Amino acid sequence: MKSTTHLLTNDGKRIAKRLVNHWKHKFEVQETEQDFKILMPTATITLAPETEQLNVAIDSQLDDHDHLEKVVLDHLNRMAQQEFQVEWLH
Repeated sequence: MKSTTHLLTNDGKRIAKRLVNHWKHKFEVQETEQDFKILMPTATITLAPETEQLNVAIDSQLDDHDHLEKVVLDHLNRMAQQEFQVEWLH
């Protein structure tokens, strides 16, 4: 299953980098000029910062995909030190 959302923020790159640094001890991560990827055993999280937003994509093989969306959003909120309200598109 794949889902996407975006966070309206001017700090997308900083937030993405903080989350990648947080999870790099547990999962493989990749960083390019365009995006950051967190490679979990059954899912890939892609964070693509733009000027005024952070695009987030989750591609997973999990049955409980909704739970992963909540975990990712919770971590992004913690890294940003604010609460984002998002709608996931499937």
